[in-house]
Amino acid sequence: MSKPIEVTDADFAEEVEKATLPVLVDFWAPWCGPCRMLAPTVEQIAAENEGKLKVAKLNVDDNPQAATRFQVMSIPTLVLFKEGQPIARLVGVQPKTGIMSQVSKYL
Repeated sequence: MSKPIEVTDADFAEEVEKATLPVLVDFWAPWCGPCRMLAPTVEQIAAENEGKLKVAKLNVDDNPQAATRFQVMSIPTLVLFKEGQPIARLVGVQPKTGIMSQVSKYL
């Protein structure tokens, strides 16, 4: 069962932009209540889409470069990357069905 991986500014290019699978990145912070509400949904998506989708979490407090580069202005923000490019963005707490309706067309 797959779980989200933690990514940092240092390994973002390797883990996300060079990935062969689409990558869903959860931009979050530990103090963010809505981020904590979304976390179980992100974990379910990772588990249910193993082999089709890579799921990553990036703490914006510890890794401000990637958040700034991809213009993450509020958290939680989910950004879907395919072939290194951001192709979909969801801001705020979303139901799993809403997230998957955006993500599944790229799997």
